[in-house]
Amino acid sequence: MTKARDIMTKDPQCVRSSEAVLDAARRMADLKVGALPICGEDNRLKGMLTDRDIVVQVLAAGKDPRAIQAGDLAQGEAVTIGADDDAEEILHTMSRHKVRRLPVIDGHDLVGIVAQADVARALKDPKVGDLVEALSTD
Repeated sequence: MTKARDIMTKDPQCVRSSEAVLDAARRMADLKVGALPICGEDNRLKGMLTDRDIVVQVLAAGKDPRAIQAGDLAQGEAVTIGADDDAEEILHTMSRHKVRRLPVIDGHDLVGIVAQADVARALKDPKVGDLVEALSTD
């Protein structure tokens, strides 16, 4: 069966929790990604920062993206998946938590990111359509 480590994007870049949101947004643009993991100074995962977080919580709120730190936008514990978890667990976790990207953890180390598109490319299964539907509704 397909495992997270088989379909993940390896070696994700982290944004430091102390890094300015503006710098994180620039990195997202350079990397052409819509989200970055937020890591603390201890290299532990603190959350995920999305382009939507930046728009809604910073720009639309009239805050200065140079003055807000990425860690200020981390909300609770990040939803993750284990590197050896199978595709069924990935689908279940994404659907249950209504997330499109999952950090992949091996032990305590961040080793990759699995995105909705990765799952769709890897699986030729009607369950992928169920996932897209689950993530697209309120």
